[in-house]
Amino acid sequence: MKLGVISDVHGNRVALEAVLDDMPSVDGLVCAGDVVGYNPWPAECVAELRERDVPTVKGNHDRAVVAGSASGFNSMGRAGVEYAHRELDAEALDWLDDLPEGMTVADGRVAVVHGHPERRDHYTYPEEFDPELLAAAGAPGGDDPDVLVLGHTHVQAYERFAEGVVMNPGSVGQPRDGDPRAAYAVLDLDDLTVEERRVEYDVDAVAEAVEAAGLPKRIGSRLYDGR
Repeated sequence: MKLGVISDVHGNRVALEAVLDDMPSVDGLVCAGDVVGYNPWPAECVAELRERDVPTVKGNHDRAVVAGSASGFNSMGRAGVEYAHRELDAEALDWLDDLPEGMTVADGRVAVVHGHPERRDHYTYPEEFDPELLAAAGAPGGDDPDVLVLGHTHVQAYERFAEGVVMNPGSVGQPRDGDPRAAYAVLDLDDLTVEERRVEYDVDAVAEAVEAAGLPKRIGSRLYDGR
C-alpha cells in the first residue's frame, strides 16, 4: 500500500496542483494540516482536498482561520489568517473546524498530527525524531503506529528506526528548507520506505497573486528562496 503524504499547503493552489500532477500512482492521500494561511487561494485548496476526500488533520493556521484570530502570529501569518477568514464561506470554515487534531489511517498503522503528538504546536525538527514519538502517538493500551507523520516545520525529512518511521513530507506551499520546490512524500507501507519528492511550480504566478490580493509582498518573495 502506498500513500501520498502532503502538508502545509498554506493556500498555495499553484504548488498544490503541481504536486498532485506530479504524484505517482498511490492508494490514497493524507494531509498533515495547515491547508490555509499565507497564500491567496484558501478556498480552492480546501475545495481540492474536500473533493478528493483527503484525510486531513488541523494545523495551527487552520485553527486560527476558523477562529478569525491570529494572536501570536507574525505580520505575514496574521495577514494570511485574516484574508482566509474573509475568503472562506461557512461550509469551508465548518470543514476546517471539524478536522481532528490527530488521526490514524491504514488500519492504525499511520498516525498523523500537525506539530507533535503530545505538544500540539511544537515544531518537531528532524533532530528530534526518535522512537519515543511513535509511542507518544499510539493509542492508550493499543499498538504503537508503524509510522508517524508530522508537518508544521516545513522541513522535509524522515528517520527509520527499528520501531518504525517518523517523517515530515515538507511543505507543499511554503518550503523552509532552502529548496523552493514544492515538497511531498510517498510512503510505502509494504516495506516501510519513504520517497521524498520535490516538484517545481510557477513561483512568479504566486508572487503576483499575493500582491494582487493585497497580502504582504514578502509572502511571495520568500518562496523564491525556500525560506
